[in-house]
Amino acid sequence: MFKKTIAAIALGMSLTASWAQDINFGIISTEATQNLKADWQPLIDDMIKQTGMKVTAFFAPDYAGIIEGMRFNKVQVAWLGNKSAMEAVDRSNGEVFAQMVNADGTQGYYSHLIVHKDSTINTLDDVLKNGKSFSFGNGDPNSTSGFLVPGFYVFAKNKVDTKSFFKVVRSANHETNALAVANKQVDIATNNSENLDKIKDRQPEKFKDIRIVWTSPLIPLDPLVLHKELPAAAKEKIKTFFYNYGKTDAREKEILMKISKLSGFKASTNAQLTPIRELDLFGKRNKIESDTTIAAVDRTRQLAEIDKQLASLR
Repeated sequence: MFKKTIAAIALGMSLTASWAQDINFGIISTEATQNLKADWQPLIDDMIKQTGMKVTAFFAPDYAGIIEGMRFNKVQVAWLGNKSAMEAVDRSNGEVFAQMVNADGTQGYYSHLIVHKDSTINTLDDVLKNGKSFSFGNGDPNSTSGFLVPGFYVFAKNKVDTKSFFKVVRSANHETNALAVANKQVDIATNNSENLDKIKDRQPEKFKDIRIVWTSPLIPLDPLVLHKELPAAAKEKIKTFFYNYGKTDAREKEILMKISKLSGFKASTNAQLTPIRELDLFGKRNKIESDTTIAAVDRTRQLAEIDKQLASLR
């Protein structure tokens, strides 16, 4: 009996050690993997040195790959957008623990609709009046700035279903959409202020061919998410690393600037996601209200349920 107890304790310690030592760091696919790896690997290398953990970058072709990776314990830490973090919290055992901080002190970033510089589209009204004439590059369905925010402010509020409104619709990451606009492969696309800054730095000749025709309200900066089942000691090591990273070390500051012109990370919680949850619910509400195929009694019931969820957030 004693031997069995010792064996069980040893097994538990082994599992905990494995959790603590083997960390997959999920990185959302905002652009080409080689660019993301170049930006993030120096931070991951520092994380390995400072925490003593084995940390490996985990890339997927879309945001869902990171969310599902966390769900099945293939990802233990992740950089996510607010919308994808919401999904990770709700169905993948995730919890927000940090938020990015801009180098210039601003509290967020912006979603945009972009067109080629020579486009006849000059305003959002031009988009809404002539949708059938245009091809549209939408963002990843789990992207905050590429999908959720324009989906609400541009389309849901104007009772537009993008799938039927435009001549052609395709979904891609921010970088792909920006280059598609610059190369006249799509007429309009979603993007954000952070990615356009990267295009400006890396491909200035392409950036010159891009023009912004719509800008969103301010979006809270991206969160970092931990898997809930990580041991407490491992969580503490990871949190300490990120909260202190780039505070004083000049090299670390340069790494953060390359990632996304950041000054560092501050402590955060799931409460950061509340405005995004509201946007998501408002978008669903508008869609139900404008759907003429839903029976009146069903519409009333569905709207009441969404209103209940909105009330609980407040």
